[in-house]
Amino acid sequence: MRLKSLILGAASLVALSASPALAQQLTAITGGRVLTGTSVIENGTVVIQNGRVVSVGVMAPPAAARIIDATGKVVAPGFVAVDSGLGGSEISSVNGSDDLSNGANTVSAAFDVSYGLDPWSFTLPVARLGGITRAIVVPNHPGGSGGHVHQDDSDFAGVGAAGLQSPSLFAGQAAIIHLGSGNDILVKPRVAQVAPFGEAGAGVAGGARGAEFTQFRETLTEVRLYARNKAAYDRGAIRDLSLSRADLEALIPVANGSIPLIVTVRRAADIQQVLRLAKEEGIKIILDGAEEGWLVADQIAAAGVPVLLNPISNLPGNLETR
Repeated sequence: MRLKSLILGAASLVALSASPALAQQLTAITGGRVLTGTSVIENGTVVIQNGRVVSVGVMAPPAAARIIDATGKVVAPGFVAVDSGLGGSEISSVNGSDDLSNGANTVSAAFDVSYGLDPWSFTLPVARLGGITRAIVVPNHPGGSGGHVHQDDSDFAGVGAAGLQSPSLFAGQAAIIHLGSGNDILVKPRVAQVAPFGEAGAGVAGGARGAEFTQFRETLTEVRLYARNKAAYDRGAIRDLSLSRADLEALIPVANGSIPLIVTVRRAADIQQVLRLAKEEGIKIILDGAEEGWLVADQIAAAGVPVLLNPISNLPGNLETR
């Protein structure tokens, strides 16, 4: 019953965001148990005007407001699904319905999931009923936090066709979507780059964690070399690089700190090394998974690094989730 109440309360806010007509009205959600994210307000009132929350507290609703009675229900902000496949995958085991994976070694970091999003996906209304109003859709890669199904890590990185990394250390670029009405669900494309570290990343790099860190540093060196010498690259006047031009371009914002790198990592020791790597290379990172993050929580906090947690990852599945 509590779950049903929570869903109904959250769905009230979702309905407001999903309907342009309702968004233009002055609306008050009254009588509910309001969860603000930092506090709990019993018998609270949430006032929404022009699609935005303008006040929250214990108060009488405005006289002109349309009233939604939330008595006995929980009212919460719209939830954000992170490490999500919403809109990008219908059935993960059916290749034709999955636009989150890419096997071409000529496009890895440049892979942009926003072009495969389906606003008519049956996954969206189901998620909306659960109170989800936004999602960060990320491409598949070997390993992952469990937010959606990822590929296995049976292949090792090496030199593939055209002398490029195969497979690449990078899975591609994430996008933000909304779950409101309409057929344009894209909020912002290319918001982050995605890469596996730890056991999964080691598997991609050849079997050892040290190999991945070395290859990652060399890749950033190549990206920065390319960024400084694009004209020379066009003339063929610099050394061969291990990524395609599209991938090099996609990684420039990571190398210069413009966008974050979502790093899948589980083990505490791996988290420490990723924090060290980010500091030394001057890049922004977001930890995805971080099942053993509690062991190094002080270091994560000191570095000011955000963490994406999977709430159902609570049982050990391998040596990384002890």
